[in-house]
Amino acid sequence: MVEKLIKKAEVLLEALPYIRKFRGQTFVIKYGGSAMVNEELRETFARDVVLLKLVGINPVIVHGGGKHINEMLKKLGISVEFVGGLRKTTEEVMHIVEMVLSGDINKDIVALINKHSGEKIYAVGLSGRDGRLLKAKKIDSSYFSEKLGIKPPSGDIGLVGEVERVNTEPIKTLLEKNYIPVIAPIGVGERGEAYNINADIAAAEVAKALRAEKLIYLTDTEGVKDKNGNLIKKLKDTQVEELIKDGTIGGGMIPKVRSAVSALKGGVGKVHIIDGRLSHSILLEIFTDEGVGTEITLKGD
Repeated sequence: MVEKLIKKAEVLLEALPYIRKFRGQTFVIKYGGSAMVNEELRETFARDVVLLKLVGINPVIVHGGGKHINEMLKKLGISVEFVGGLRKTTEEVMHIVEMVLSGDINKDIVALINKHSGEKIYAVGLSGRDGRLLKAKKIDSSYFSEKLGIKPPSGDIGLVGEVERVNTEPIKTLLEKNYIPVIAPIGVGERGEAYNINADIAAAEVAKALRAEKLIYLTDTEGVKDKNGNLIKKLKDTQVEELIKDGTIGGGMIPKVRSAVSALKGGVGKVHIIDGRLSHSILLEIFTDEGVGTEITLKGD
């Protein structure tokens, strides 16, 4: 019994220098995958975010929701169509995307965090359209496809956007008032139209604009793996394109690592790609010496 208590104390002591180091810093967390649908993981995610806030770190959440969107479209009898790997977003589909992301999912995450937050710490939901938070334009599909590592679409993909500018004022105001911002990746165009934004890239743009200390991607894999399936614990930005070219990094990991490099070059301190299927993975990556995922930094850091 005493040995167990000593081990608990050792864990706290290991976390202490990291708590000191990161106090007052901003962490942007991209929330998606299994961590959003498994009930136990949802609860631990919410508690972990509240703990970050309690120890003086400023978490900002940017969430996805592709699975939920697909389910809603199917329920409504609307075809789910992808062109070159990008969701074809007609006006009808955009309406559903916004309803699911800014409505159901965003408010559910906010409620979950508030359930565990107690007094004086609250989550607040935002759409990228609120306060023109994510100013966007229709994507240059060829450039965007290259960035995502997918085949360029052969036809029009509709209201899929890319972020031109992040209005940080609403986010900073909330952080100053001790709130936790939860952002749905919906962009707003010049005429007020809505755009569907890739959540990985939206998170990177938010992290850059805030000059965040960390950008953390919760995924459904341990992190970036080598060709033998072993976790790569540390990765430099200069290695990323090499690993994409030789096929080590592929599929859905490509937009994450390219967004990571973009974030680092834009002023973000470090990027972490971690397994959202692991309970308390955020705390284990940030507050332990060993970590549990892949840490990406600039060459020379």
